[in-house]
Amino acid sequence: MPNLDDKHWFTEVQDGAGSAFSLRIRRKLHEERSDYQTIEVYETEQFGNLMVIDGFTMLSSRENFLYHEMLAHPVLLTHPAPKRVCIIGGGDCGTLREVLKHADVEQVTQIDIDERVTRVAEQFFPELTAGNDDPRATLLFADGIRWMADAEPGSLDVIIVDSTDPVGPAQGLFTEDFYSDCRRALADDGLLVQQSESPLYHLDIIRSMYDDLRAAGFGAVQTLFFPQTIYPSGWWSATMAAAGERLPDFRRIDAGNLLDTTYYNADIHAAALAQPEFVRRRLAAND
Repeated sequence: MPNLDDKHWFTEVQDGAGSAFSLRIRRKLHEERSDYQTIEVYETEQFGNLMVIDGFTMLSSRENFLYHEMLAHPVLLTHPAPKRVCIIGGGDCGTLREVLKHADVEQVTQIDIDERVTRVAEQFFPELTAGNDDPRATLLFADGIRWMADAEPGSLDVIIVDSTDPVGPAQGLFTEDFYSDCRRALADDGLLVQQSESPLYHLDIIRSMYDDLRAAGFGAVQTLFFPQTIYPSGWWSATMAAAGERLPDFRRIDAGNLLDTTYYNADIHAAALAQPEFVRRRLAAND
């Protein structure tokens, strides 16, 4: 339940976890109800602009690079030659911006159900949408689940699922049926990556993802961990899956210079693959 008190703090409360996160704001810049959700933008004192959807923090100007870089670069540098990329969700276009930094990517199709998220991002987060006019990029505003079900078999090298939490419209993105459609759309060496919530608060979701991905035909699954200040617990994850039997070793490059990254580099990538012991035990429990 979000709360904006008389001292001008925006607070997102996680009742189930017994915690909350707050940012001091200066003013509300925007609010609208789209066909799918309520979108708000606040000007904060220390984190730049803040996008909130249905009361939940989505991104801020200050820290969004953590999420967008870790969702895009590890999977693209793990795939040997990622030419055909699909982003499901990602309406703020920050992940698209990172994908387009890879010169070997030839085409990127982004499918988000709510066009208004992109239009609001263009207005209040123009740094994220700078790549929208890239000739390699196609933006579609449609149901990503249906689009993936209709995708041509073997037509994609990498699928990035940049979704909101697994509730409401995004719930269908965390299912065996959806993963089966993704597996069919991927080439034999294809890779999928999906944001997978907080390992501290949502380990059962990650465990279910592993089960569903394997049941859908993915041969190897691996979770990466990274900080994400404005999300519940401040600690986030992305789970990667291989259409083949194993995840290849990632290519080490000078990402700071070649990709103009702020957080991601080869050492960060290697560290993100390390599994905390409580996560390792939980994921192994049902194997």
